[in-house]
Amino acid sequence: MVGWRHAHGDERVIGFAAHLRVYQPLAAFDPDERARWSSYVEQPEVPSRPLLMAREHEVGLTAAIAVPPRLDVESLDVDGAEHAYVRHLDGLTYVCPWRLQVRTWEALTEFRSRVPDELSDAFVPRPVAESAEDAYDAWLAAHPDDGVGILTSTWQVPIAWFVLFEPDERRLVLGERQPASVQTPAGVAKTGLDRALVYLTAMSRARRRSAKARGIVRRTLGEGPALDALEEVGRWLEQFHPHSLVELDYGGLVHLLDDEDLSGDTSVTEVAEAIEALAHADAETATDRYERVAGRWRTVAALEHAN
Repeated sequence: MVGWRHAHGDERVIGFAAHLRVYQPLAAFDPDERARWSSYVEQPEVPSRPLLMAREHEVGLTAAIAVPPRLDVESLDVDGAEHAYVRHLDGLTYVCPWRLQVRTWEALTEFRSRVPDELSDAFVPRPVAESAEDAYDAWLAAHPDDGVGILTSTWQVPIAWFVLFEPDERRLVLGERQPASVQTPAGVAKTGLDRALVYLTAMSRARRRSAKARGIVRRTLGEGPALDALEEVGRWLEQFHPHSLVELDYGGLVHLLDDEDLSGDTSVTEVAEAIEALAHADAETATDRYERVAGRWRTVAALEHAN
């Protein structure tokens, strides 16, 4: 871990992405993995959340710009190790493993399912993709109960993620900001590590809020994209230990918002108000609150094409 700091200095390259993470208690893992993470969290210098985000992005960027793109991302890390985000709360330790290789396989599977074969093959040669899919299938067969506890969204926060939290679960740190207009050629900002907006809640609360929102949307709006998004998040949460923690991290998106906008971001409140308005058949208020949130994040997402 120290080698990262010495090799790269104090600046980190962080992508413009938000993350939804699940931190599971050590007891949730099988004995071998539990021993592994127990040893990991006891090391003298456990990498911080911002440092791990930066390292994830560096590995991913290295893999993406290779020709053809590299799918064996574990071999691209400086120490070849699997890392984890770590939290300590009320005397307990929780970990959220990177599982970066598995997430790469998942992203490839999703990409190939959404584009024509000819386009997919142009980005990733078919033999390489098929080999990766075989490796992914083998991992799933060997780890049927191991969920991947990180979802990532570039350039915006999905509205369904806000449902899981309440305003008083927010932690805001206003540190150095790197404006989106000042970017590296790769389109990412070099930032400090002391700017963050993070929500944290218990899994039981996240599931309860998710179930309530799904019920209201199903009853009032019926089938559609809103319900699909909520159900997808709900199914994902069910994979994990009931005593886990759920975290929404704005990640690099905090550098797309100035201090006033970041401090005044009320997306969680407005989504909750929209759901409550639907429950009371107040379509006008529900639409207003939804459009406030959707409009805010459309503006942020538009920065992807600002150069």
